[in-house]
Amino acid sequence: MRILVADDDPVSRRLLEATLRQCNCDVCAVADGQQAWETLQSPGPAPQLLILDWLMPEIDGVELCRRVRANAALRCAYIIVLTSRGGRPDVVAGLEAGADDYVVKPFDPDELRARVQVGVRVLNLQRALAERVKDLEDALQRVTQLQGLLPICCYCKRIRDDRNYWHQVEAYIEHRSEAQFSHGICPQCVEKFKQQFASETAANNG
Repeated sequence: MRILVADDDPVSRRLLEATLRQCNCDVCAVADGQQAWETLQSPGPAPQLLILDWLMPEIDGVELCRRVRANAALRCAYIIVLTSRGGRPDVVAGLEAGADDYVVKPFDPDELRARVQVGVRVLNLQRALAERVKDLEDALQRVTQLQGLLPICCYCKRIRDDRNYWHQVEAYIEHRSEAQFSHGICPQCVEKFKQQFASETAANNG
């Protein structure tokens, strides 16, 4: 799991890095909100879990939350805000800006690891759900139903498509579904063509 840490306090930032690397996380640490935003905008896969200090130069953590949630490519990231503001109004403000969780500074390493593990589980569930939705969409695309009014010739049984071209019934259906045809002769047609063949043979012999 790639994690972006943004904290302008060098001691806190190093402690965050050390704590997260104990969880075998790939950590990218920056010193302010502007660097964090530039990292998120850079080419390549963006970090999926963000740990943002509330008070930072350039762009603070709350504003960064708003920007991430407003960006279609980033809005599914899991965001933890670090704050020394433990009051209820401040916590509510952070959550309303788009944070998923918060940790009060100075943070407890065990608590931080536990909250990061929660974020990883949420991200894994989101990924599994997205893959399931994609599988369902692909399945729906493969299932094509013929419906509505089909213009068909009452003599040759060809079907007219939307571009006014006429097609054999089997070609029309195979093109619009996963059905395939195996050809044979029904008993009625066997009898019909036997009689027709007999009549033509008698005429030729006569």
